[in-house]
Amino acid sequence: METILVVDDEKNYLLVLSEVLQDEGYEVLTAQGGHEALDIQKSSDLDLILTDMKMPGMDGIELLENIKALDPDLPVIMMTAHGTVDKAVEAMQKGAYSYILKPFDNERLTIYVKKAVSLYQVVKDNRLLRETVEYQYRFGNFIGKSKAIRDVFETIRKVAPSNATVLIEGESGTGKELVAKSIHFNSSRRDKPFIAVNCSALAENLLESELFGHEKGAFTGAVARKKGRFELADHGTLFLDEIGELSQNLQVKLLRVLQEKTFELVGGTRPITADIRVITATNKNLREEMLRGRFREDLFYRLNVVRIELPPLKQRKEDIRLLVNHFIDKYAPERKVNIPVKGVDQEVDRLFFDYSWPGNVRELENLIERVMILCPNDTVRVSDLPKDFRDNVHNALHLEGIPSDAPLYETLASIEKAMIERALKMTDNVQAHAAAMLGIGKSGLNQKIKKYNLDVSSKR
Repeated sequence: METILVVDDEKNYLLVLSEVLQDEGYEVLTAQGGHEALDIQKSSDLDLILTDMKMPGMDGIELLENIKALDPDLPVIMMTAHGTVDKAVEAMQKGAYSYILKPFDNERLTIYVKKAVSLYQVVKDNRLLRETVEYQYRFGNFIGKSKAIRDVFETIRKVAPSNATVLIEGESGTGKELVAKSIHFNSSRRDKPFIAVNCSALAENLLESELFGHEKGAFTGAVARKKGRFELADHGTLFLDEIGELSQNLQVKLLRVLQEKTFELVGGTRPITADIRVITATNKNLREEMLRGRFREDLFYRLNVVRIELPPLKQRKEDIRLLVNHFIDKYAPERKVNIPVKGVDQEVDRLFFDYSWPGNVRELENLIERVMILCPNDTVRVSDLPKDFRDNVHNALHLEGIPSDAPLYETLASIEKAMIERALKMTDNVQAHAAAMLGIGKSGLNQKIKKYNLDVSSKR
């Protein structure tokens, strides 16, 4: 049942309107002034506000402005007498859905109300759809709709509420720290520290002090006691990136912390207890490192309670367009040109799809950041891309890779099939969009899909 708030300082109008609208099947709330109306709006799920224009204290215009500040989409119908029509027009300019003159015909009023409520229902449905899409395609700042990424999202949802250690494996630039943060901020530790350490950035003795802290005088330059990352992360999450670079000595000490939940400062003898969750990440295959004797087997199994493998960007190319749009929005404030970038043209779309992305998502983000600064138009074109990127883009057609005696018809057919598969994948199997991208008619594309027996079922 939709809920309507009626605001009027005259009790008779409140009674009459309540009866009329309740007969139409609406739930009706009433208020005799603007401040009371705003309190009700904040605490109720409303579908429409019907308010008088002329009221003591806060008039209809001021009330409208406050309503729109709380919910810009909530429809407001103004009730006004003949002498305040100009004010009603002003209200329309400030976002009112419509106005109706007092005294009004009940049938006419209910028509206005039904239209306004129906419009707002569409708005709410769109909100729900948008929230559903965002929930489906992103987790925190980690974005994607490919099956591989949706599997990652599902693992994050399952493991986040626990205290299990998590091992994240993936190439550099795939977003391992984003996954770690998503786990932390969806856990009960979200209000406690998230501390990150890059294990490959420091020499062994410096890394030991960084992790465990040190006592005053523990070594040359230790002029005061210093807390380590384990102590700073107490009750929170410690993220150890590039864990595969940890020395054998530090592997032993990390294993002890995981087993006993205690550690000692460098140069100290007093055990310190820390309640922390450890998440680790590496661009190496730790199982292979373990088999080769470069990583302790007991530590590997301690870390590998839950393993998340992040696919490289070249294996999740259906996510590229989502990521491009996200980074365009992210770096829009850095543009000095007063022309917003709406997106990339089709040729850039194709280049992004064909490129191998050795730097993964980090490379894509860096590229979009550069483009957003330098692009002079509202659409990113090939000429806006760096020359070294254009030179390195993988071209799907390598003549040197085609045998000199290859039959022309079969070769052209294989190229045609590959281009159709690419267009379908880039457009989420929306055939009208794929046909437009290929420059052919939809019926022609449909014939070729049947010819090559292509799967065009939804992949979402």
